[in-house]
Amino acid sequence: MNTLNGKHIVLGITGGIAAYKSAELTRRLRDAGAQVRVVMTHGATGFVTPLTFQALSANPVHTELLDEAAEAGMGHIELARWADAILIAPASANSMAKLAQGRADDLLTTLCLASEAPLALAPAMNHVMWSDAATQDNSSILQQRGVHLFGPASGSQACGETGEGRMLDVPELIDALSGLFKSGVLQDINVLVTAGPTWEPIDPVRFIGNRSSGRMGFALARAAREAGANVTLISGPSSEATPEDVHRIDVETAAQMYEAVIQQVRHNQVFISAAAVADYRPKTASAQKLKKHDAELSIELERTEDIVSAVAGSSTRPFVVGFAAETENIETNARTKLKNKALDMIAANRVGKDANAQDIGFNSEYNALHVIWTDGEQVLEQARKTTLARELINLVAHQYNKNRQHEKNTA
Repeated sequence: MNTLNGKHIVLGITGGIAAYKSAELTRRLRDAGAQVRVVMTHGATGFVTPLTFQALSANPVHTELLDEAAEAGMGHIELARWADAILIAPASANSMAKLAQGRADDLLTTLCLASEAPLALAPAMNHVMWSDAATQDNSSILQQRGVHLFGPASGSQACGETGEGRMLDVPELIDALSGLFKSGVLQDINVLVTAGPTWEPIDPVRFIGNRSSGRMGFALARAAREAGANVTLISGPSSEATPEDVHRIDVETAAQMYEAVIQQVRHNQVFISAAAVADYRPKTASAQKLKKHDAELSIELERTEDIVSAVAGSSTRPFVVGFAAETENIETNARTKLKNKALDMIAANRVGKDANAQDIGFNSEYNALHVIWTDGEQVLEQARKTTLARELINLVAHQYNKNRQHEKNTA
């Protein structure tokens, strides 16, 4: 699958003649469906103008750490949080040295320190500079810290000499960057994900629903597919695009979602219940549009099917992950739900407004999760839902494999 589609990529460009390749790299990243924000050092602007990358990325180019206009819209912290990955191509010997030392004296090095997104470097320099002991030490330090090095390649260089130090060609960089999102932790595992709201009809034009956009569930489906799983996504009404290579089943009501889950779940080893399923529905839906009149109107409600409990209580249950969207007592309510519904794992999140009066959880690109299982827990700090989805899938894979190993040992 194309793992770059929809990804947010910060492309850092440092000073070096290989910067001309970064123009083609920007174009190919966008061709792959990625959104690209370019950050250039002052040295880089001496080789290729920022205007070139503004035209190719369709976004303003960032060059200054203390840029009042940028800070008002997307400063280094916002840019760092926006990124799904940071790729520095070309990465000069000087930039590698600064990153190894933890320096933050320009926008690019500062956002690298401020971001938790994967960081990859595509070294490009003279072959003697690359083989120098200092550069090799810096390379080792960066890799020990989890920084990915793409290249360098060997061949003829702009200086007229030949050796190791050339920046990888653009197709190779695209493949290497794509590989960052392919973990394989759920390779060939069948995963069923629910997402979005349900709409419970009052009459032909009105319904009881909620504010769920489906983003979290769709992000989880995509992250599971990138992890190598075979993914089926059952979604309530949502405008989110279906992730590549994911089988999608559309439903509208809680009853329809229940039926779809029961039909599909027996084929899956993992079930992630991320949908915001209505707890109640009108007991009787009017066949005709209800008319407004002076009298008060009462609608009798009845309970909907408890999908996650039904799955967790089945004789051939999969590994079951539930969600708890709460406005208060988040951890307490989540632990109660984990126990009462016999779940393997639960991801609790606050819905509503955060401290800055910004939406979080429902109808937002951002979320924060408190993930709890029987003998452990982990807090996933506020981030874009795509980032949280990958982190949660890694936790699910770890616990699923741990449980499976335990079952083998006790069989």
